[in-house]
Amino acid sequence: MSFSNLKSMIKSLRQQKTLADERSLIQRESAAIRTAFREEDHFMRHANVAKLIYIHMLGYPAHFGQIECLKLAASSKFIDKRLGYLGIMLLLDESQEVLTLVTNSLKNDMNHSNMFVVGLALATFANISSQEMARDLAQEVEKLLSSTNSYIRKKAALCAMRTVRKLPELHYYYLNPAKSLLTDRNHGVLLCAVTLITNIAIAQPSTQSDLKKAIPLLIRQLKTLITQGYSPEHDVSGITDPFLQIKILQLLRLLCINDVASSELVNDILAQVATNTDNTKNVGNSILYEAVLCILDIEAESGLRVMAINILGKFLGNKDNNIRYVALNTLNKVVRMDTQAVQRHRNIIIDCLRDGDVSIRRRALELSYALINQSNVRMLTRELLSFLEVSDNEFKNGLTSQISFAAERFAPNKRWHIDTILRMLKVAGNYVREEVLSAFVRLVSHTPELQAYTVQKLFSALQKDVSQEALTLAGLWTIGEYGDVLLSAGSYEDDDQVNRVTENDIIQVSEKKSVHVTENDIVELLESINASPYANTVIRQYVLVSAAKLSIRFGKTFNESQDKLRWLITSYETSPELELQQRSIEFTQLLDMPDLVDGVLERMPPPEIRASILGGTASEAKPVGNTRSITDSSLVDVLGDESPSVGNGSGSAVAGGARGNAHDLLADIFGTGESLGDASASSSVSVGANTLVHPQEKSEKSSVTDIMGLFGQAAPDGDESEKASEEVKTYTAYDANGLLITLTPSPDESKRNIVNIMATFSATGLVECEKVNFQAAVPKSMKLQMQPISNTTVGTEREETQLLRVMAQPLQHIRLRLRISFQVSGRQVQNQVDFSELPSDILK
Repeated sequence: MSFSNLKSMIKSLRQQKTLADERSLIQRESAAIRTAFREEDHFMRHANVAKLIYIHMLGYPAHFGQIECLKLAASSKFIDKRLGYLGIMLLLDESQEVLTLVTNSLKNDMNHSNMFVVGLALATFANISSQEMARDLAQEVEKLLSSTNSYIRKKAALCAMRTVRKLPELHYYYLNPAKSLLTDRNHGVLLCAVTLITNIAIAQPSTQSDLKKAIPLLIRQLKTLITQGYSPEHDVSGITDPFLQIKILQLLRLLCINDVASSELVNDILAQVATNTDNTKNVGNSILYEAVLCILDIEAESGLRVMAINILGKFLGNKDNNIRYVALNTLNKVVRMDTQAVQRHRNIIIDCLRDGDVSIRRRALELSYALINQSNVRMLTRELLSFLEVSDNEFKNGLTSQISFAAERFAPNKRWHIDTILRMLKVAGNYVREEVLSAFVRLVSHTPELQAYTVQKLFSALQKDVSQEALTLAGLWTIGEYGDVLLSAGSYEDDDQVNRVTENDIIQVSEKKSVHVTENDIVELLESINASPYANTVIRQYVLVSAAKLSIRFGKTFNESQDKLRWLITSYETSPELELQQRSIEFTQLLDMPDLVDGVLERMPPPEIRASILGGTASEAKPVGNTRSITDSSLVDVLGDESPSVGNGSGSAVAGGARGNAHDLLADIFGTGESLGDASASSSVSVGANTLVHPQEKSEKSSVTDIMGLFGQAAPDGDESEKASEEVKTYTAYDANGLLITLTPSPDESKRNIVNIMATFSATGLVECEKVNFQAAVPKSMKLQMQPISNTTVGTEREETQLLRVMAQPLQHIRLRLRISFQVSGRQVQNQVDFSELPSDILK
């Protein structure tokens, strides 16, 4: 039985006890409504459509009522039109073919004498208009923009905005009428007009030169809003129409970007907004924030920029976490623009590291990285180390990388640099990347005056704690290399006190009391590390190498410590790890060859000095021991090869086969040529390159062929460093959807078969590109390594970078398959391109 009206149906539905009962009732009522439609029951049409709209709102099918809605919209009665247009807006969308039948009704109603009927037609057009409908009714909307009724002008402006978004080429219909609306006294009309002009400027940038003529009018309107007294009709928390003020500021910002003359016009009004707006309420803060964005994006005066940054500094002291987050996020974008002004708020930024909100801590941390310079590196690094001790694990990966990077760039002296890295290894040694550890090894190797100090500190630290993997690896390598120095220098008695004092470099090593270290102490440390529950395969490899090196550091006289070292080395001969077993046998035989052992196990020469690549987002940094090869199944079939090297921009990864040893810290340093993950040679390099060897080639043949094979590397060409620098050429790899990606190749200075390719990301539109993910693949004959992107959000005023390293044969043409995904204006974009424009002779 059908219900006579909507009210009775709703009452019956609420009486149903189960969902099944409700569905049954809906099905019966839907069947009754369909029957009434077929019988052309004009008297019940209004009630049936009302019930059908309610059924649709509950989530049940109601598409069969679309035509009845059209019939109601065509009725002469206002009450029927209102319900009919409501049904059309709910039951139809722009993809439905039935929508073409609505165009004629809308056109007729837009010319109706009743303004409320015109308003219904305009509201329907603004909600469901398709491209075809927008094209057909563009002129009708244009006429209504000049209506004498403010109610109609406001709705017509919204319809024009819909048309411009659907068909930007039709903007010329609304350009002049929109500018004329800027003089309207009705705030609703003025708000819609400003929004319409903003959409036209974004959709058709060529119109901006014409629209800039309206800047004085916009300034006058904004000044009126600021100086206007209390207006009950538009007052919000004591501020006159904040929505209109924000819209005007957004339009001024858009029109004045990269335009000095226009920027000069708005400097005064922006200063008035910044000084006269009440910042004690959220409404005022929203206007101030928009004014700050406008100041920072246009060519504003330096004093005005400082004022904008000071406003953001005040936001940091707000109790509202949302305002503090917005301030930190904005300061992150402008810190490169005026670092000195941001530095004034350094203390409160550091305080945000202790905030309970994880998102605020993350933004404050990113901003702290950007603030580090030569003058404040001591203070900020100390704060970051303190934060590292209490931070969540998700922050530690990036923190360790950034602390190391800052110390490498701005260290006042090498003593402070070493102390900083040592403290970091003690606190978060399980969250340190390979590059950080390799950089520390290079630092120690090139600082002979502090080698005794470093090995003493590491020995003392390992005696207390072997749970931090990176600390253990650094200690084992250093003790193995400089064990003889440790015997003569001893270790510090009070390690913690030294840490505190040396932060200001006011004490010398000799001034601190040290404890004598014996050979047995060192051997016992190796044995305790080897037997600890934290020892993994990599640590055991380092223990084995360190034991082999110490066997000649302690002298050739046989004693108890030598016996323990020999036992430690031979104990690995039955190891289930093939790598350990092989090295153990090789070292055992090598120690019985006095003519060879000194040359093979002598102290390694200092590696070449080069800047470490430690950039990247904190969330993407990989801890030691967790570097993985990244294989993207969708990129496997690349350029016709079966198994290409694939790189993913989400982290630092080595592709093209799994590494034999992810902790081959020195393989890349000493030019073994295996740093890009050549799996075929990893078994013979993973431990040996860490040990061991001096680059002097021995001619003797023995059972240690594998170890001696490590010395077959050709010396680098001395003339290579003397080549004149060539002009750097940049290639465009991708330019679409508001994102530009360029590639700048350059041969690696230290390795002839490697090309460094710097990918640069920049936003070409007026909005940011977010969640940028850049993937690359090369043919099977090449190897690829990718560093993380510097920032996954590419702003309109800054560029982001990402480094790719490709290993290839000389004169081999490098080909790349690139996959790019990002979000722009809430829209997800995914593209894949093939790039082969790099010159074939880049590797000579």
